[in-house]
Amino acid sequence: MSKYEKMLALNKRVSDEKIERARKAIIQLMDEGERLTVPRLMEKTGLSRGFFYKNSTVRKELDRALEQQAGMSNPRKKILDMAMDSEIEALHQQLRAAQQEKEKLVKENEKLKKALERKNRDLLRGL
Repeated sequence: MSKYEKMLALNKRVSDEKIERARKAIIQLMDEGERLTVPRLMEKTGLSRGFFYKNSTVRKELDRALEQQAGMSNPRKKILDMAMDSEIEALHQQLRAAQQEKEKLVKENEKLKKALERKNRDLLRGL
């Protein structure tokens, strides 16, 4: 085997190892239910951004996984939605309580106005 052939074989082996590392990272993120992003894969594998976009094998694997993940629900989004729903419900309850308090105060104000008018009439009659 010539030096050139050895170099080609070594480069192929290194490339195959990188591809396998990328595949394992994609599968691991999918199994953990995490959202697949190239920056997250870069962090996990130590490979470059360009590797995930330029390597056709890895790109196909990533696209397939992203399509599969698009059908899955995002647990983080569900948690945020639940928190927002409970916050909205709490605000609705506060609004109802404030409206009831307002109605009560309006009635009390009318009652006091009538009492004041009666008192003023009684004072005017007394003059």
